[in-house]
Amino acid sequence: MRKPIATLPLLEFVILLAMMISIVALATDMMLPGLATIGHDLGIDDANDVQLIVSSLFFGFAVGQALAGPLSDSFGRKPIIYLGYSVFALGCLMSLFATTWEMMIAGRVLQGLGAASPRIVTLALVRDGYEGREMARIMSFVMAVFILVPTIAPALGQVVIYLSGWRATFLVLIVLAMTAAAWFAMRQPETLPLPQRRPFSATSIWRGLNEIVRNRTAVGNTLALGLIFGAFLAYLSTAQQIYEVVYDAGALFPVYFGMAALSIGGAAVVNSLLVMRLGMRLLTRFAMIGLITLAALFAYPAFASGGVPPLPLFLAWLIASFFCVGILFGNLNAIAMEPLGHMAGLGAALIGSVSNFIALPISYFIGHNFNGTVIPMVAGFGTVGVLALAIFLWSERGSTRAAPSGA
Repeated sequence: MRKPIATLPLLEFVILLAMMISIVALATDMMLPGLATIGHDLGIDDANDVQLIVSSLFFGFAVGQALAGPLSDSFGRKPIIYLGYSVFALGCLMSLFATTWEMMIAGRVLQGLGAASPRIVTLALVRDGYEGREMARIMSFVMAVFILVPTIAPALGQVVIYLSGWRATFLVLIVLAMTAAAWFAMRQPETLPLPQRRPFSATSIWRGLNEIVRNRTAVGNTLALGLIFGAFLAYLSTAQQIYEVVYDAGALFPVYFGMAALSIGGAAVVNSLLVMRLGMRLLTRFAMIGLITLAALFAYPAFASGGVPPLPLFLAWLIASFFCVGILFGNLNAIAMEPLGHMAGLGAALIGSVSNFIALPISYFIGHNFNGTVIPMVAGFGTVGVLALAIFLWSERGSTRAAPSGA
């Protein structure tokens, strides 16, 4: 095992990494208040088609994840992060000057492709500089800062759109990305020396994918993660329509969106406190059962009200469901990674990429069934919960573990 390489002072390192991994959340959530206006200005007839502004970003992100990790192992951490920010900025420029819907979507795909590098390679940076419990401690700090981003990004986007129009949001993203890149370039040393780099090989990626496919634990939990993320991505894609069309929330949309985002952050904190005592698998079962139960209980008032239950009741269901989702995101990822310790970087990249590709068609199906009510969303959450639980239980049968599940 190679000796960890020292990085920046702890506080600066945490804030820098949180800023770098936040680019995906910013590129997603800042757009939400302006989706309807963007669709109208670019001549979109079907209101549900504007959801592609969100899902196309994650398509590029899924592709980028599979490439960023292996590339950084071969060419170093810093060059791949610079490349990612450059591609992201190019995508923002395309969307900024888009005159057609196709140009907008192409720009969003490039944004996702570029944003994958700072999001994935920062995890390798942490591993290069820290190990064991210290690494877990650093990531907890980073995620605590990161939690704030989804709560403020829609409000930031709404202010920018109000002052300068929706195109200005892409200019703001470029400024934020270049600021993070400049800070990273001036302060963060390279953490992967030349002698420790590995040749980039499509064969090694293919072998890693084959190994994941043959491992029941990795396959099952990656599938379950993709299902849960699909429902979550459907919510991101339709949030503007739900709050502004169904509930006529207007300027309060960022407030309601932020409340749900905070629930996921709270779940991450609770999970970190309980996982060593109860184990990842038990918490995962509880969260999946909770997600299913909440959807079943909420289905009655949802249908009884014609698909538009009172907003406080909808928010209560959403916040409780997102708490379950927050528990599931971290644990499913960690369980899927358990048998892949010998290929952690490649394994993390492939699991992230595959789960994103699974999520995209699920998100598209749920989102394009939006009919002016919350019923498609409730049915989607309940259905993916049932499927994810069945797949998770299948993955547990016959799996062998050398360490306790909470390790």
